[in-house]
Amino acid sequence: MKIIAIEEHVLPDEVKQAWNTIPGADDGTLGLNPGVIGERLADLGEQRLALMDATGVDVQVLSLTTPGLNNLGHHGIDLARRTNDLLAEAVAGNPSRFQAMAALPSAEAEAAALELQRSIEDLGCKGAVLFGRVGDKNLDDPIFEPTFACAAELDVPLLIHPQIPQASVRDAYYAGFGAPIDLALSTFALGWHFEAGVQFVRLILGGVFDRYPKLQVILGHWGELVLFYLERLVMLDRVSKLQRPLIDYVRTNLYLTASGMFSPAYLQQAIDTVGVDRILFSTDYPYQYRPGNNARHFIDGLELTDTTKSKLAHRNWEHLIGGP
Repeated sequence: MKIIAIEEHVLPDEVKQAWNTIPGADDGTLGLNPGVIGERLADLGEQRLALMDATGVDVQVLSLTTPGLNNLGHHGIDLARRTNDLLAEAVAGNPSRFQAMAALPSAEAEAAALELQRSIEDLGCKGAVLFGRVGDKNLDDPIFEPTFACAAELDVPLLIHPQIPQASVRDAYYAGFGAPIDLALSTFALGWHFEAGVQFVRLILGGVFDRYPKLQVILGHWGELVLFYLERLVMLDRVSKLQRPLIDYVRTNLYLTASGMFSPAYLQQAIDTVGVDRILFSTDYPYQYRPGNNARHFIDGLELTDTTKSKLAHRNWEHLIGGP
């Protein structure tokens, strides 16, 4: 059975250099990419293909790792073009193994939409990745409106990838245990997931899906905590005055993916909540990489029909993007 992993990361040297040299570009997460992680992020050739084979993944959908180009201001415009050209080159070199999600210069509203259009129409990207806030501007801010309008017009999905919370939030909730623990707590342990989940909820409350009812977004890590608090979140219907019940946006505008959290229990919760047709597969390479055919063993070991497994493994993604 073909396995397509849709949240698999890259970090080109040029982007890493920009994070290191442009003031304010590194939000603290560059420290999460040392040693072998950094080497795997930079590689788009034989090593990556070999590790895909080792875990059982047939196709990686490549995307820039967090925080993307969000902190680069106008510097992100040309860098987005070069990054997306690089991704397209990797796909062209191995079209049966790679696809790509576009990187966007989100700090520049019109430029981000234009780059999304170019990446889809000229380069063949399958969608784009967003990283939540630009500075203090959340995803429901007007700065993102051209991107949402363009994605809806082109009928392509947007992956909301976690970003580290802003400094004031980190200082208030995630600090005090020493630098390594503070960074871990504010990112992969907890902070990332609250941050991304809140950004999705803000899209709903900000009326983005009312303005673009066919817009599709993807949340990793089984819904970035949103999935497990829907019983409380739906109470927003008492005050929100949205066009539809909140649960309807979850079930019609949201796709979920695993991000390497190979949990049958979380998968079942996702199926119960959004239905089997809205769940995608991902390994969160290289952060959650495990050898030993781990991805394939997870799919094969599920107590589901072969038809359902094929939906999770590749068919839902292919349907979302309109073909293989």
